[in-house]
Amino acid sequence: MEAIQTFAKPKIIKDHWKAYLLLIPSLVTFVLFMFWPFLYTVYLSFFDWNMVSPTKEFVGLQNYIDVLKDPITYKIFCNTLIYMALLLIINCAVPYVLAFVIDLVLSRFKNFYKGAIFLPSVISLVVGSILFTWLLNPVSGPVAIILGWFGIEMPVWSKLDGWVITVLSLITSWKIFGYNFIILFASINGISREVIEAARLDDIPLWRIFFKIVLPMSSSTGIYVFIITIAQGLQYVFTPIKVITQGGPNYSSANTIYHAYHEAFVLYRTGHSAALSILTMAIFLLLLILEFKFVERGIHYEN
Repeated sequence: MEAIQTFAKPKIIKDHWKAYLLLIPSLVTFVLFMFWPFLYTVYLSFFDWNMVSPTKEFVGLQNYIDVLKDPITYKIFCNTLIYMALLLIINCAVPYVLAFVIDLVLSRFKNFYKGAIFLPSVISLVVGSILFTWLLNPVSGPVAIILGWFGIEMPVWSKLDGWVITVLSLITSWKIFGYNFIILFASINGISREVIEAARLDDIPLWRIFFKIVLPMSSSTGIYVFIITIAQGLQYVFTPIKVITQGGPNYSSANTIYHAYHEAFVLYRTGHSAALSILTMAIFLLLLILEFKFVERGIHYEN
């Protein structure tokens, strides 16, 4: 017995080293492209630098103070919250219901619906932004022309507060909706059919089946889609902002990610950009902690 344990121990240690060696490429990538940029961003947030000057002036916490005193910052954060709310409704709630209907209500053409809904996910968002700019042109676009037939004048949405965020959210949703739908469809499709059929035999309405059976039993996937929608949605929305509005009018369409880019690469205020980036990350970490503390408790993980 002792001989077997003595023989097994070196083999286990050897296998551990193999595992560590296999992890090295991922760890190197993580350090070079995530950990080091994060540390350098923290470092830059304490300096005044325009990316041209050979020297950086240490200003301590002044960049954070300036960012927090700037009224534009609070407008940007408000815009970001609106983007988050719209993207969560369009790309989390709507695909959940749509996946439920296609999986459990419709009986034909399921594969067609899945392919058609997922297709925009593989198309460049730059192409999509340009396409929607043409479609939603308030003067000569197809949508404006059709509305004109009914005597409705299309607003110049790119110049109006509120409208611009709504339209940019719809354009972003065109890209990420299909991915979320496929993930949720797979989760709902994996729920035991016996449970659902038993509920149908008892004449339980579909809305109660959705809220009482489907939603709880697919909640682990739902929370993943919830988090990924916030993270990816606010990253993807950068593209239509950059292509269509450049944050205008008067910062009404900018979010924190685009504004950090604007501060660094348009205004060359690197310290302000770094400070805003760190504050944004702190807020998202806080939201993530609150989510794990209060939402994660009700999540159902099968098996």
